[in-house]
Amino acid sequence: MTASTATSGVWADLVGQDRVVETLERAVRGSAEGNRHAMTHAWLFTGPPGSGRSNAARAFAAALQCPFGGCGECNTCTTALSGAHPDVTLVRTEQLSIGVDEVRDLVRRAAMSPTLSRYQVLVVEDADRITERGADALLKSIEEPAPRTVWVLCAPTADDVVATIRSRCRQVELSTPRASAIAELLQRRDGVDPELARFAARVAQGHIGRARALARNADARQRRQQVLALPGRLTSLGACLDAASTMVEAATAEAAQVTAELDAREKAELSEALGFTTRGARPRNAQAALRDLDDQQKARAKRLQRDALDRVLTELTSFYRDVLVVQTAAGAELINAEVGDSITAIATGTTPDATVARLDAILACRTALETNVAPLLAMEALMLSLGRPA
Repeated sequence: MTASTATSGVWADLVGQDRVVETLERAVRGSAEGNRHAMTHAWLFTGPPGSGRSNAARAFAAALQCPFGGCGECNTCTTALSGAHPDVTLVRTEQLSIGVDEVRDLVRRAAMSPTLSRYQVLVVEDADRITERGADALLKSIEEPAPRTVWVLCAPTADDVVATIRSRCRQVELSTPRASAIAELLQRRDGVDPELARFAARVAQGHIGRARALARNADARQRRQQVLALPGRLTSLGACLDAASTMVEAATAEAAQVTAELDAREKAELSEALGFTTRGARPRNAQAALRDLDDQQKARAKRLQRDALDRVLTELTSFYRDVLVVQTAAGAELINAEVGDSITAIATGTTPDATVARLDAILACRTALETNVAPLLAMEALMLSLGRPA
Protein backbone atom coordinates (compact mmCIF):
# COMPACT_ATOMS: atom_id res chain seq x y z
CA MET A 1 0.00 0.00 0.00
CA THR A 2 1.47 3.35 -1.03
CA ALA A 3 1.06 6.71 0.67
CA SER A 4 -1.33 7.82 -2.03
CA THR A 5 -3.56 4.74 -1.90
CA ALA A 6 -6.99 5.51 -0.50
CA THR A 7 -7.93 3.38 2.48
CA SER A 8 -11.53 2.38 3.03
CA GLY A 9 -14.20 2.33 5.69
CA VAL A 10 -13.64 4.49 8.75
CA TRP A 11 -10.00 4.96 7.71
CA ALA A 12 -10.80 6.63 4.37
CA ASP A 13 -9.80 10.16 5.46
CA LEU A 14 -6.48 9.17 7.07
CA VAL A 15 -4.19 10.12 4.22
CA GLY A 16 -0.55 9.13 4.32
CA GLN A 17 -0.96 7.12 7.54
CA ASP A 18 -0.80 3.55 6.21
CA ARG A 19 1.50 2.33 9.00
CA VAL A 20 -0.82 3.77 11.66
CA VAL A 21 -3.91 2.25 10.02
CA GLU A 22 -2.23 -1.17 9.89
CA THR A 23 -1.42 -0.95 13.61
CA LEU A 24 -4.95 0.04 14.56
CA GLU A 25 -6.59 -2.53 12.29
CA ARG A 26 -4.42 -5.21 13.88
CA ALA A 27 -5.58 -4.12 17.33
CA VAL A 28 -9.24 -4.14 16.22
CA ARG A 29 -8.90 -7.65 14.77
CA GLY A 30 -7.14 -8.91 17.87
CA SER A 31 -9.83 -7.40 20.06
CA ALA A 32 -12.58 -9.14 18.10
CA GLU A 33 -10.71 -12.44 18.34
CA GLY A 34 -10.21 -12.11 22.10
CA ASN A 35 -6.44 -11.63 21.84
CA ARG A 36 -5.68 -9.71 25.03
CA HIS A 37 -2.19 -8.85 23.81
CA ALA A 38 -3.50 -7.01 20.73
CA MET A 39 -5.42 -4.38 22.67
CA THR A 40 -4.64 -2.03 25.51
CA HIS A 41 -6.95 0.10 27.61
CA ALA A 42 -5.13 3.41 26.99
CA TRP A 43 -3.75 4.89 23.77
CA LEU A 44 -1.93 8.13 23.02
CA PHE A 45 -2.16 9.44 19.45
CA THR A 46 0.44 12.08 18.60
CA GLY A 47 1.32 13.94 15.43
CA PRO A 48 1.89 17.43 14.04
CA PRO A 49 -1.09 19.79 13.75
CA GLY A 50 -3.34 18.80 10.87
CA SER A 51 -1.90 15.29 10.52
CA GLY A 52 -5.26 13.75 11.40
CA ARG A 53 -4.70 12.44 14.92
CA SER A 54 -8.26 13.32 16.01
CA ASN A 55 -9.69 11.65 12.90
CA ALA A 56 -7.56 8.60 13.61
CA ALA A 57 -8.85 8.45 17.19
CA ARG A 58 -12.47 8.71 16.06
CA ALA A 59 -11.95 6.08 13.38
CA PHE A 60 -10.35 3.74 15.91
CA ALA A 61 -13.26 4.22 18.31
CA ALA A 62 -15.74 3.43 15.53
CA ALA A 63 -13.78 0.37 14.37
CA LEU A 64 -13.65 -1.03 17.91
CA GLN A 65 -17.44 -0.83 18.14
CA CYS A 66 -18.28 -1.88 14.58
CA PRO A 67 -19.32 -5.55 14.16
CA PHE A 68 -17.46 -5.51 10.83
CA GLY A 69 -14.24 -3.93 12.10
CA GLY A 70 -14.83 -0.41 10.79
CA CYS A 71 -16.92 -0.64 7.61
CA GLY A 72 -17.75 3.07 7.75
CA GLU A 73 -21.32 2.52 6.56
CA CYS A 74 -23.27 0.86 9.38
CA ASN A 75 -25.18 2.76 12.05
CA THR A 76 -22.50 1.96 14.63
CA CYS A 77 -19.77 3.56 12.53
CA THR A 78 -21.72 6.66 11.59
CA THR A 79 -22.90 7.36 15.14
CA ALA A 80 -19.45 6.70 16.62
CA LEU A 81 -17.76 9.04 14.15
CA SER A 82 -20.30 11.80 14.78
CA GLY A 83 -20.29 11.49 18.57
CA ALA A 84 -23.87 10.20 18.76
CA HIS A 85 -22.99 6.65 19.86
CA PRO A 86 -23.90 6.04 23.53
CA ASP A 87 -20.66 4.14 24.17
CA VAL A 88 -18.30 6.63 22.48
CA THR A 89 -17.53 9.92 24.20
CA LEU A 90 -15.76 12.58 22.12
CA VAL A 91 -14.16 15.46 24.03
CA ARG A 92 -12.80 18.55 22.30
CA THR A 93 -12.54 21.61 24.49
CA GLU A 94 -13.35 25.08 23.25
CA GLN A 95 -11.62 26.51 26.31
CA LEU A 96 -7.92 27.05 26.97
CA SER A 97 -7.75 24.01 29.24
CA ILE A 98 -9.62 20.92 30.43
CA GLY A 99 -10.14 21.24 34.18
CA VAL A 100 -10.43 18.71 36.96
CA ASP A 101 -14.25 18.82 37.10
CA GLU A 102 -14.58 17.89 33.44
CA VAL A 103 -12.02 15.09 33.84
CA ARG A 104 -13.91 13.72 36.85
CA ASP A 105 -17.08 13.58 34.74
CA LEU A 106 -15.15 11.58 32.14
CA VAL A 107 -13.77 9.24 34.81
CA ARG A 108 -17.31 8.54 36.06
CA ARG A 109 -18.36 7.85 32.49
CA ALA A 110 -15.38 5.51 32.04
CA ALA A 111 -16.49 3.43 35.00
CA MET A 112 -19.83 2.59 33.34
CA SER A 113 -20.39 -0.60 31.40
CA PRO A 114 -21.09 -0.17 27.67
CA THR A 115 -24.76 -0.28 26.76
CA LEU A 116 -24.71 -1.41 23.12
CA SER A 117 -21.18 -2.34 22.08
CA ARG A 118 -18.07 -4.09 23.33
CA TYR A 119 -16.34 -1.06 24.81
CA GLN A 120 -16.86 2.22 26.56
CA VAL A 121 -14.52 4.42 24.48
CA LEU A 122 -13.47 7.92 25.56
CA VAL A 123 -11.64 10.06 23.01
CA VAL A 124 -9.96 13.21 24.39
CA GLU A 125 -8.84 15.24 21.37
CA ASP A 126 -6.97 17.88 23.39
CA ALA A 127 -5.24 15.82 26.07
CA ASP A 128 -2.39 18.34 26.08
CA ARG A 129 -4.83 20.88 27.56
CA ILE A 130 -5.63 18.81 30.65
CA THR A 131 -4.58 20.70 33.75
CA GLU A 132 -2.26 19.21 36.38
CA ARG A 133 -5.16 18.51 38.75
CA GLY A 134 -7.12 17.03 35.86
CA ALA A 135 -4.22 14.71 35.05
CA ASP A 136 -4.15 13.53 38.66
CA ALA A 137 -7.86 12.69 38.43
CA LEU A 138 -7.34 10.86 35.12
CA LEU A 139 -4.36 8.85 36.31
CA LYS A 140 -6.28 6.56 38.67
CA SER A 141 -8.77 5.63 35.93
CA ILE A 142 -5.93 4.74 33.57
CA GLU A 143 -4.00 2.86 36.26
CA GLU A 144 -7.04 0.83 37.34
CA PRO A 145 -9.29 0.76 34.26
CA ALA A 146 -12.74 -0.76 34.05
CA PRO A 147 -12.51 -4.05 32.13
CA ARG A 148 -14.32 -2.80 29.00
CA THR A 149 -13.12 0.81 28.90
CA VAL A 150 -10.69 2.27 26.35
CA TRP A 151 -9.10 5.72 26.65
CA VAL A 152 -7.83 7.38 23.47
CA LEU A 153 -5.87 10.57 24.14
CA CYS A 154 -4.60 12.96 21.44
CA ALA A 155 -1.77 15.50 21.67
CA PRO A 156 0.79 17.12 19.33
CA THR A 157 3.70 15.27 21.01
CA ALA A 158 4.08 12.78 23.84
CA ASP A 159 5.93 15.44 25.85
CA ASP A 160 2.75 17.53 25.88
CA VAL A 161 1.14 14.94 28.16
CA VAL A 162 2.32 14.49 31.74
CA ALA A 163 4.79 11.63 32.15
CA THR A 164 2.63 9.58 34.51
CA ILE A 165 -0.16 9.49 31.91
CA ARG A 166 1.90 8.87 28.77
CA SER A 167 3.91 6.08 30.41
CA ARG A 168 0.68 4.10 30.83
CA CYS A 169 -0.49 4.55 27.23
CA ARG A 170 0.39 2.75 24.03
CA GLN A 171 1.70 5.45 21.72
CA VAL A 172 0.78 5.84 18.04
CA GLU A 173 2.62 8.54 16.11
CA LEU A 174 1.17 10.06 12.96
CA SER A 175 3.38 11.69 10.35
CA THR A 176 2.87 14.77 8.19
CA PRO A 177 1.00 13.63 5.06
CA ARG A 178 2.38 14.38 1.61
CA ALA A 179 0.88 17.25 -0.35
CA SER A 180 -0.10 14.87 -3.14
CA ALA A 181 -2.08 12.71 -0.70
CA ILE A 182 -3.89 15.76 0.71
CA ALA A 183 -4.72 17.01 -2.79
CA GLU A 184 -6.16 13.63 -3.67
CA LEU A 185 -8.31 13.68 -0.52
CA LEU A 186 -9.65 17.16 -1.31
CA GLN A 187 -10.64 16.07 -4.81
CA ARG A 188 -12.17 12.77 -3.69
CA ARG A 189 -13.95 13.84 -0.52
CA ASP A 190 -14.77 17.51 -1.16
CA GLY A 191 -14.97 17.69 -4.94
CA VAL A 192 -12.31 20.41 -5.14
CA ASP A 193 -10.92 21.38 -8.54
CA PRO A 194 -7.57 19.56 -9.07
CA GLU A 195 -5.50 22.73 -9.53
CA LEU A 196 -7.00 24.39 -6.46
CA ALA A 197 -6.55 21.17 -4.48
CA ARG A 198 -2.85 21.01 -5.37
CA PHE A 199 -2.39 24.68 -4.43
CA ALA A 200 -4.17 24.31 -1.07
CA ALA A 201 -2.26 21.12 -0.23
CA ARG A 202 1.09 22.78 -1.02
CA VAL A 203 0.60 25.96 0.98
CA ALA A 204 -1.04 24.14 3.94
CA GLN A 205 2.27 22.34 4.60
CA GLY A 206 0.75 19.03 5.61
CA HIS A 207 -2.18 20.45 7.63
CA ILE A 208 -5.29 18.72 6.25
CA GLY A 209 -7.80 21.02 7.97
CA ARG A 210 -5.99 24.13 6.78
CA ALA A 211 -5.83 22.78 3.22
CA ARG A 212 -9.57 22.11 3.26
CA ALA A 213 -10.32 25.61 4.56
CA LEU A 214 -8.16 27.22 1.87
CA ALA A 215 -9.69 25.07 -0.87
CA ARG A 216 -13.28 25.74 0.14
CA ASN A 217 -13.15 29.33 1.39
CA ALA A 218 -12.16 32.27 -0.79
CA ASP A 219 -12.02 34.54 2.28
CA ALA A 220 -9.39 32.28 3.84
CA ARG A 221 -7.29 32.52 0.68
CA GLN A 222 -7.64 36.32 0.68
CA ARG A 223 -6.58 36.55 4.35
CA ARG A 224 -3.52 34.46 3.53
CA GLN A 225 -2.59 36.81 0.68
CA GLN A 226 -2.87 39.78 3.03
CA VAL A 227 -0.46 38.14 5.48
CA LEU A 228 2.06 37.33 2.74
CA ALA A 229 2.00 40.98 1.65
CA LEU A 230 3.01 42.16 5.13
CA PRO A 231 6.81 41.72 4.96
CA GLY A 232 7.12 44.10 2.02
CA ARG A 233 5.13 46.81 3.82
CA LEU A 234 7.04 46.92 7.12
CA THR A 235 9.14 49.91 6.13
CA SER A 236 8.62 52.24 9.09
CA LEU A 237 7.68 52.28 12.76
CA GLY A 238 4.18 53.43 11.92
CA ALA A 239 3.73 50.73 9.30
CA CYS A 240 4.83 48.05 11.78
CA LEU A 241 2.42 49.23 14.47
CA ASP A 242 -0.43 49.55 11.96
CA ALA A 243 0.23 46.02 10.69
CA ALA A 244 0.14 44.61 14.23
CA SER A 245 -3.13 46.39 15.00
CA THR A 246 -4.69 45.21 11.73
CA MET A 247 -3.75 41.59 12.38
CA VAL A 248 -5.14 41.59 15.92
CA GLU A 249 -8.36 43.32 14.85
CA ALA A 250 -8.82 40.82 12.02
CA ALA A 251 -8.25 37.88 14.38
CA THR A 252 -10.72 39.32 16.87
CA ALA A 253 -13.32 39.87 14.16
CA GLU A 254 -12.81 36.33 12.85
CA ALA A 255 -13.35 34.89 16.34
CA ALA A 256 -16.44 37.05 16.85
CA GLN A 257 -17.91 35.91 13.55
CA VAL A 258 -17.55 32.28 14.61
CA THR A 259 -18.91 32.76 18.14
CA ALA A 260 -21.68 35.37 17.78
CA GLU A 261 -24.49 33.02 16.79
CA LEU A 262 -23.25 30.24 19.07
CA ASP A 263 -23.01 32.60 22.07
CA ALA A 264 -26.55 33.85 21.54
CA ARG A 265 -27.95 30.33 21.20
CA GLU A 266 -26.15 29.12 24.34
CA LYS A 267 -27.42 32.10 26.34
CA ALA A 268 -30.99 31.56 25.13
CA GLU A 269 -30.86 27.85 25.97
CA LEU A 270 -29.48 28.57 29.44
CA SER A 271 -32.13 31.22 30.10
CA GLU A 272 -34.85 28.75 29.11
CA ALA A 273 -33.32 26.03 31.29
CA LEU A 274 -33.19 28.42 34.25
CA GLY A 275 -36.86 29.23 33.82
CA PHE A 276 -36.71 32.93 32.96
CA THR A 277 -40.19 34.32 32.52
CA THR A 278 -41.32 36.76 29.87
CA ARG A 279 -41.65 39.39 32.59
CA GLY A 280 -37.97 39.19 33.34
CA ALA A 281 -38.12 37.38 36.70
CA ARG A 282 -34.81 35.70 37.43
CA PRO A 283 -34.59 32.56 39.56
CA ARG A 284 -32.12 32.33 42.40
CA ASN A 285 -28.53 31.61 41.30
CA ALA A 286 -29.36 32.58 37.72
CA GLN A 287 -26.79 35.37 37.74
CA ALA A 288 -24.02 32.98 38.78
CA ALA A 289 -24.91 30.57 35.97
CA LEU A 290 -24.99 33.37 33.41
CA ARG A 291 -21.66 34.66 34.70
CA ASP A 292 -20.10 31.22 34.31
CA LEU A 293 -21.41 30.97 30.75
CA ASP A 294 -20.06 34.43 29.96
CA ASP A 295 -16.63 33.45 31.28
CA GLN A 296 -16.65 30.27 29.16
CA GLN A 297 -17.66 32.21 26.05
CA LYS A 298 -14.90 34.78 26.61
CA ALA A 299 -12.35 31.97 27.02
CA ARG A 300 -13.56 30.39 23.78
CA ALA A 301 -13.29 33.70 21.92
CA LYS A 302 -9.78 34.17 23.29
CA ARG A 303 -8.74 30.74 22.07
CA LEU A 304 -10.21 31.35 18.61
CA GLN A 305 -8.44 34.71 18.41
CA ARG A 306 -5.17 33.05 19.37
CA ASP A 307 -5.75 30.31 16.79
CA ALA A 308 -6.29 32.97 14.10
CA LEU A 309 -3.06 34.74 15.09
CA ASP A 310 -1.26 31.41 15.06
CA ARG A 311 -2.28 30.96 11.43
CA VAL A 312 -0.75 34.38 10.69
CA LEU A 313 2.50 33.24 12.31
CA THR A 314 2.44 30.02 10.31
CA GLU A 315 2.08 31.93 7.02
CA LEU A 316 4.90 34.31 7.99
CA THR A 317 7.12 31.37 8.90
CA SER A 318 6.53 29.83 5.48
CA PHE A 319 7.35 33.18 3.82
CA TYR A 320 10.69 33.60 5.58
CA ARG A 321 11.45 29.93 5.06
CA ASP A 322 11.14 30.63 1.33
CA VAL A 323 13.38 33.70 1.71
CA LEU A 324 16.03 31.51 3.33
CA VAL A 325 15.69 28.93 0.53
CA VAL A 326 16.46 31.62 -2.04
CA GLN A 327 19.33 33.09 0.00
CA THR A 328 21.04 29.74 0.49
CA ALA A 329 20.26 28.39 -2.99
CA ALA A 330 18.94 25.26 -1.29
CA GLY A 331 17.00 24.25 -4.37
CA ALA A 332 13.86 23.31 -2.44
CA GLU A 333 10.42 24.10 -3.84
CA LEU A 334 8.96 27.39 -2.64
CA ILE A 335 5.83 27.06 -0.55
CA ASN A 336 4.61 30.49 -1.62
CA ALA A 337 5.69 30.46 -5.25
CA GLU A 338 2.87 32.84 -6.23
CA VAL A 339 4.64 35.68 -4.35
CA GLY A 340 8.07 34.70 -5.62
CA ASP A 341 8.95 38.26 -6.69
CA SER A 342 8.41 39.58 -3.16
CA ILE A 343 10.39 36.70 -1.68
CA THR A 344 13.29 37.32 -4.05
CA ALA A 345 13.29 41.07 -3.36
CA ILE A 346 13.57 40.53 0.39
CA ALA A 347 16.10 37.72 -0.05
CA THR A 348 18.46 39.90 -2.07
CA GLY A 349 18.12 42.83 0.31
CA THR A 350 18.94 40.96 3.51
CA THR A 351 21.26 38.24 4.77
CA PRO A 352 20.56 34.64 5.83
CA ASP A 353 21.45 35.59 9.41
CA ALA A 354 18.80 38.32 9.37
CA THR A 355 16.22 35.85 8.04
CA VAL A 356 17.02 33.34 10.77
CA ALA A 357 16.63 36.15 13.32
CA ARG A 358 13.20 36.93 11.90
CA LEU A 359 12.18 33.28 12.10
CA ASP A 360 13.32 33.29 15.74
CA ALA A 361 11.18 36.38 16.34
CA ILE A 362 8.11 34.57 14.97
CA LEU A 363 8.79 31.65 17.31
CA ALA A 364 9.19 34.07 20.23
CA CYS A 365 5.83 35.68 19.37
CA ARG A 366 4.12 32.29 19.34
CA THR A 367 5.59 31.51 22.75
CA ALA A 368 4.46 34.90 24.07
CA LEU A 369 0.89 34.29 22.91
CA GLU A 370 0.88 30.87 24.56
CA THR A 371 1.94 32.44 27.84
CA ASN A 372 -0.92 34.97 27.70
CA VAL A 373 1.03 38.07 26.68
CA ALA A 374 -1.44 40.65 25.34
CA PRO A 375 -1.91 39.84 21.63
CA LEU A 376 -1.36 43.44 20.47
CA LEU A 377 1.86 43.74 22.46
CA ALA A 378 3.18 40.43 21.12
CA MET A 379 2.31 41.30 17.52
CA GLU A 380 3.80 44.81 17.77
CA ALA A 381 7.08 43.33 19.01
CA LEU A 382 7.04 40.86 16.12
CA MET A 383 6.30 43.41 13.40
CA LEU A 384 9.10 45.65 14.68
CA SER A 385 11.49 42.69 14.55
CA LEU A 386 10.42 41.79 11.02
CA GLY A 387 10.68 45.38 9.84
CA ARG A 388 14.05 46.05 11.45
CA PRO A 389 16.77 46.79 8.85
CA ALA A 390 19.16 43.87 8.30
